[in-house]
Amino acid sequence: MSQDTAAKSLRVAVDVGGTFTDVCIFDERDQTTRVAKVPSTPHDPMEAVVAGIRSAEIDLSRVTLFSHGTTVATNALITRRFPAAAMVCSAGFRDILEIRDGTKDELWDAYADVGEPYIKRRNRYEVPERIDYAGAVITPIDEVEARRVAGVLRRKDVRTVAVCFMNSYVNAAHEKRMRDILIEEIPDVVVSTSSEILPEIFEYDRASTTVANAVLAPLVSGYVNRLEDSLRSDGYEGDLLLLHSGGGSMTPAMVDRYPVRLAASGIAAGAIAVADIAGRCGYVNAIGLDMGGTSTDISLVYDGEIRTTKQWQVEYGFPICFPSIEVLTIGAGGGSLAWIDEAGSLRNGPQSAGAAPGPACYQRGGTEPTNTDANLVLGRLGDQLIGGELALDVDAAREAVRSRIGERLDLELDTAASDIIQVANANMADAVRLLSVRRGYDPRDFVLVVAGGAGALHGAALAKELSIPTVVVPAHPGITSAQGCLLVDIRHDLSAMFQRTASRVDPAELEVEFGRLEKEGHARLRHEGVDPNRMRLDRSISMRYAGQWRSLTVAADSSDGFLDRAVELFHEEHERDYSFRRDDIAVEIYQIGVRAIGETPKPRFPRQQATDEAVPSALAERDVYFDEIGARVLTPVYNRDDLAAGHSIEGPAIIDQLDSTTVVPPATTAVVDEWGNIRIHIHQEQQ
Repeated sequence: MSQDTAAKSLRVAVDVGGTFTDVCIFDERDQTTRVAKVPSTPHDPMEAVVAGIRSAEIDLSRVTLFSHGTTVATNALITRRFPAAAMVCSAGFRDILEIRDGTKDELWDAYADVGEPYIKRRNRYEVPERIDYAGAVITPIDEVEARRVAGVLRRKDVRTVAVCFMNSYVNAAHEKRMRDILIEEIPDVVVSTSSEILPEIFEYDRASTTVANAVLAPLVSGYVNRLEDSLRSDGYEGDLLLLHSGGGSMTPAMVDRYPVRLAASGIAAGAIAVADIAGRCGYVNAIGLDMGGTSTDISLVYDGEIRTTKQWQVEYGFPICFPSIEVLTIGAGGGSLAWIDEAGSLRNGPQSAGAAPGPACYQRGGTEPTNTDANLVLGRLGDQLIGGELALDVDAAREAVRSRIGERLDLELDTAASDIIQVANANMADAVRLLSVRRGYDPRDFVLVVAGGAGALHGAALAKELSIPTVVVPAHPGITSAQGCLLVDIRHDLSAMFQRTASRVDPAELEVEFGRLEKEGHARLRHEGVDPNRMRLDRSISMRYAGQWRSLTVAADSSDGFLDRAVELFHEEHERDYSFRRDDIAVEIYQIGVRAIGETPKPRFPRQQATDEAVPSALAERDVYFDEIGARVLTPVYNRDDLAAGHSIEGPAIIDQLDSTTVVPPATTAVVDEWGNIRIHIHQEQQ
């Protein structure tokens, strides 16, 4: 190994959250991990990324890998702060974004409607053309009208365009020609064609995904390119890897083409880390609860696999149809506001104090009580965060809880603060049930992995509520999402429609279609500079019973008889998901897919030897209110850095560290395992 190679020993991951930006640094030489945490900067997230790098004193010239989970795309879709964008569609289909699929989020509310489309009707233009379901050209594209539309867009200074023609998924010729005309007529235009973004049936899903890609393209590309330039100017020589919703990563070269894939970037990272942590602890079933400053992300790992979904959305009614890790996000974070509704009931979230002004105790102008304020009042939090860099004002927290909740509900201060936390816990427990019980999974068969800056404060209480026997608190819970960014490969998901009855499929024809997708997968990985020896292609087939429209995706390969095995696997998966199978009904192939993976080196976290030494003395004691007792108890406070593998602590106890605080309630036992995790075991009588 050369001296230069040896010097490059750091792997860095940065995750931007709603309140804090987290930095995780893994040193390959001694296999140590250190963390840093800085306030997020919503006006320009890159400022917090740079501040985090400087706070951690990272020499970028020593970094071999820099991975980043970003909320830029998500925030843009939420706030709808888009650049001037337009859509070009087939004549007669201008209103597809309003017609949608006819569903509503609030089914029984006649007045509640879905938000306006990302591209307004006045910015959607029709071009005569028509291709039929089989790909035959019925009406050639009207190039005169296409150029007229391009001229209008040029005069309106439009710089990003979505092109969505009917049936382009089976024949992309017209969309490609429209793209060429736009590029000829408009300098520097960015064009997203539906046949490239999502070559699948279901017109609205395809159009919605393409439109989201178009409106995000200038914003995301601009941010990514600025960050890459900043890193390079400070000495980083490798590729900037950006985590995407499917649980893989992309380089800036591919982000320019598929920016919409970053719309759930940081959320996916937490789920990946949860699966890794649970797996190292020997648990194949895990529920992840990542509670940050603004929201809580809940994920589920079953039999070692993270649940994924093909359709998701940042805002209801605007589906994004790329494969994505399935994460349920609710407005329950450390900064979630406690409030009283018109009926006089206590509520919690989804409104949040965010990073600015933040909770009342942050002394940044916030006056509304939050979960952080309530935990501070109850003594579960100390009077400082981030190793003393953020001082907390206990009196301000007490005043916010007393004046806004306690006095209005005629409650004592501790009772009011406890009720705030209990409502937040109830919201999170309900969300966990939606992702587990509603899907046929029993939470008692799972371990609860808590992450985020606030997850360890609430984990044990949620486990009791859900009858989960064990809670795992990672070594660095506040930077779990950043840690997840270090564990992902470069990944692209490609698909193509292939609608045939499985029993009548010509294997040679199917092999040709798979080969076409695999060729594209190889091309994308080469474009990102992946070593051919690190490329892997995984096949899948989506199937359904004849007459159904919902499909299930199963793994496939290229060996003899793989199709028969895939059909049997489909029957088994259908029985598991829907509790029945129909071997007497024909199975249809709906779609085929290829996952192109460029494997990246992963950090290997070291095991710790269990110590025979006694648990170190507590740093301090403070009065902490516990619901189990209904009163305050003088509780020891430990420094997590002083605890080693094999140490065991009986609750009640508080364990402080840089990026989080762990609450160990009465009737629980906290044990430090060989990976540095704290496992909180709920005593049987508490289940």
